[in-house]
Amino acid sequence: MTVRRGNKLSISIQEHMAIDVCPGPIRPIRQISAYFPRLSPTSPTPVSPSPAFSPPALSPSSVTSGTGAAQLLSPLLAHGHHGGGGGGSLSLTSSVETSVEINSSDSDDCTALGTLEFELRYDHGSSELHCTVLRAKGLKPMDFNGLADPYVKLHLLPGACKANKLKTKTIRNCLNPVWNETLTYVGITEEDMHRKTLRLSVCDEDKLTHNELIGESRVSLKRVKANVTKHFNTCLEHPPPLPSPTAMGEALRGISCYLREWENEQLHSLEERGRLLLSLQFLPPLSSEDEGVEGGGGGGGEEGGGEGRHRGGLCVGVKRCAHLAAMDVNGFSDPYVKIYLKPDSEKKSKHKTAVMKKTLNPEFNEEFFYEISLAELANKTLEVTVWDYDIGRSNDFIGGVCLSGLSQGDALRHWTDCLKNKGCRVERWHILTNELPQTFSHD
Repeated sequence: MTVRRGNKLSISIQEHMAIDVCPGPIRPIRQISAYFPRLSPTSPTPVSPSPAFSPPALSPSSVTSGTGAAQLLSPLLAHGHHGGGGGGSLSLTSSVETSVEINSSDSDDCTALGTLEFELRYDHGSSELHCTVLRAKGLKPMDFNGLADPYVKLHLLPGACKANKLKTKTIRNCLNPVWNETLTYVGITEEDMHRKTLRLSVCDEDKLTHNELIGESRVSLKRVKANVTKHFNTCLEHPPPLPSPTAMGEALRGISCYLREWENEQLHSLEERGRLLLSLQFLPPLSSEDEGVEGGGGGGGEEGGGEGRHRGGLCVGVKRCAHLAAMDVNGFSDPYVKIYLKPDSEKKSKHKTAVMKKTLNPEFNEEFFYEISLAELANKTLEVTVWDYDIGRSNDFIGGVCLSGLSQGDALRHWTDCLKNKGCRVERWHILTNELPQTFSHD
């Protein structure tokens, strides 16, 4: 048996459902059928499933009116608000909340991957960046036992490589690890603080297989003020995906491949191999009295020394290196530094420091002197290279830097400050790149 005007009633309900509840799941149809059981001609009003709920009687006027339809299709309205026209919004809100609650672990990175708490401080005087990794919370389980073995590694972008990677200790079987460990980058310049980004990657250590990335957080160093500690509590995120050329057309595919090759070349040319602390000082010509006092001091190399400084000259101090690239299989290098003042037609400008064994942070503290006038020095180029000493085969090039009037960035500023401030010692950190100029020698 059917109700009179049942077809019209059914059509009205379906149209309203399509408008009001389409953003949510189909479940509200079953909810409505539960509240409105099958009707019979002898009972014009529906039987309520519970004494607390009394839906309105079905009549053509209530079905065709917007208010009646909203009340009819929104059981939440009967339990809560009785205002007209609000049923649609309540029903939509309910479906959205249910979807977020069920799929929250898949849609919310904060819940799925966890959070990382750390502090950053840039010491301008010592050119050091301190990163204190405090703790992580709610990490995603990565092992079969429902836990993880997390550690944090740091990289400076762009130019991320093994040379600037720092790493914390590993906390075993834990999803809420506490490190309280401070990692320090040495030789961070003001230019680095304006253009670099620190990437903190939380990884799960596996002894039998490769380590897995849990999530990462990136912080632009320009957000950190000098000599001020800044606290961060960030959500871990998935690394940004790389664009895939397979989903593009033929024309775009070729352009994408070309751009990817060009980007790889650029990143390769910008690879950092460590930091070098240099001091430059142009010594003005000495008088005859000063020559007697200074006689033999100030030199540190084979061709350094105090004799011949009556013309003045450039004193180059090789202080130390930091975060050098590991060139040997033991994870270290045996570094030494070579310097040239080019052009060098007589091939007498070469100086070399001592070799420091098995270290990535050597301290040299050696000085070398070039007898040259200020006018001649303005047209010269100081080339500094760092090498890994190997017995029985050719030495490995680690990195280098060139200082001249044609340089850029910190190298240009260092060179200019030296020429302008005669007699003053100017120290500055420099980034060592993997680019080997043709003028560099391999001996």
